[in-house]
Amino acid sequence: MLSLLLVGFVAGVVTVISPCVLPVLPVVLAGGTTGGRRRAVAIVAGLTITFAAATLLGVVVLSALGLPQDLLTDIGIALLLLLALGLIIEPIGALIERPFARLSVTPKVGAGTASGVLLGAGLGLGFAPCAGPILTAITVSATRHHLSWTSAALTIAYAAGVAVPLLVLALSSQRLAARWSAIRTHARAVRQVSGVFIGAMAILIATGALTSIQDTVPSLGLNALVTPSVQTQLNRIDGEKANTFVANQQKSDAAKLPKLGKAADFTGITAWLNTTKDAPLTLAALKGKVVLVDFWTYSCINCRRSIPHVESWYQRYHKDGFVVVGVSAPEFAFEHVVSNVAAGASSLGITYPIAIDDNLDTWTAYGNNSWPAEYLIDQHGIVRHTAIGEGDYSTTEADIRALLVAGGATRLPPPTDVPNTVPTLPTTPESYLGYESAYYANNIDDTLAQDAPKDYTLPTPLPADLVAYGGNWDVHEQEATAGTGAVLELSFLATDVYLVLGGHGTVAVSVNGAAATTIRVAGYPDLYTLYAGSGETSGLLRLTVSPGVRAYDFTFG
Repeated sequence: MLSLLLVGFVAGVVTVISPCVLPVLPVVLAGGTTGGRRRAVAIVAGLTITFAAATLLGVVVLSALGLPQDLLTDIGIALLLLLALGLIIEPIGALIERPFARLSVTPKVGAGTASGVLLGAGLGLGFAPCAGPILTAITVSATRHHLSWTSAALTIAYAAGVAVPLLVLALSSQRLAARWSAIRTHARAVRQVSGVFIGAMAILIATGALTSIQDTVPSLGLNALVTPSVQTQLNRIDGEKANTFVANQQKSDAAKLPKLGKAADFTGITAWLNTTKDAPLTLAALKGKVVLVDFWTYSCINCRRSIPHVESWYQRYHKDGFVVVGVSAPEFAFEHVVSNVAAGASSLGITYPIAIDDNLDTWTAYGNNSWPAEYLIDQHGIVRHTAIGEGDYSTTEADIRALLVAGGATRLPPPTDVPNTVPTLPTTPESYLGYESAYYANNIDDTLAQDAPKDYTLPTPLPADLVAYGGNWDVHEQEATAGTGAVLELSFLATDVYLVLGGHGTVAVSVNGAAATTIRVAGYPDLYTLYAGSGETSGLLRLTVSPGVRAYDFTFG
């Protein structure tokens, strides 16, 4: 626990010397040149308190009220603009200070403790640091309503780490102002200039103009602070049970088939497919069998590359006492629909039993965090092997065979020979099109409108590994729905390009200006192949999308 809190504090300190502080640092310095020392403390206090509260509770409160997740940022920007007006126009500053008159420690209008707290609050709500895995774990736990004392303590440690260097900087600006007679002589002008500067920064934050600056400067490797032991603690924070199977496997003495712990039973399953009369299965009923629990989702390209191996094992060894249970753990809303999962499984040729884990209860019971992920269980219900992600299929099959032999199988058929199609070269990262995870969207000058139609302009040129919207799109949390003249452009590096699509309509695909194919989209949302190359290619992919088609997620092979 202490190591986790120390890492959180250090991560907060490092954030202040990283590009992520660019929107905040100038405002702290400018705000700190007006008023007394207590005002400098008030600015930093307002920032850290509101930043911590927004991080810890913002997602829960906004979700409960059905409000957009960027509302707190908008409030922060509004506060900064209000404080800017208060510094520029004295009557407005006096009006702002009036409700907090008892807190004010200086008679200078617009430069008191109260306005300092409000200024810091605006910064705290609009602050977007390079959180990395530290605050990601807290945000995920908030999303899942799994907040704990540990996540609260980590948030406070991180905020304290941010506060200490900012307070030093703010107090330094106070001392500089005290020694600079021109500031005392022209205090009113200084406050007005500070107000203009703070207002300008608020506008830059609102328009996203500072994002490109942050993205072009190194982030100082904040992720390097997270050691494996710290990551294990972070996994517990986000509401998931720690993956003890993987942890134990890493700590084993490399003996063949180590005992990694008792397997969790299937929990919270809402439906079953491919069982007798769709009846539920239990590990108790499967005692005496070798069981492979495979977490998957039908629109996941990584799962689609692994499923042929899993299905071939099931066909090859089922008669010898081997069972596969594919746990469908949804990523997108449409994967909660059982008929969609059934259709997807049928198209992929899956014949083994499928458990629909709509609420991720079994996922959580295993402490899982990946698609695909496999847990191999022996005849006594003990996990003996794990495989997280793609690849290493020969090892998994060898362990299946070893467990079957240990259980009494004497004449196993030869191993399977399904080709391994996992990419061996770097590719463009997975790129989501819904605003919830649109990390690689490049419409910086066209900020994504949430849940509202908007016309977008394609940037020229489009940087590598980024996607951009053109024409009219209605961007939702998990997907973007095409309107009139809708196009997408993607600068990619891959052999194959895939996109999850739903709705009804067509998608015309061109690569580097040459027409490639036209895809007809109909029925349940599914993964479509946009481009299949003979080798790794870099290029510009352009999609002309008919109105009503929904686009979710680019993946690559």
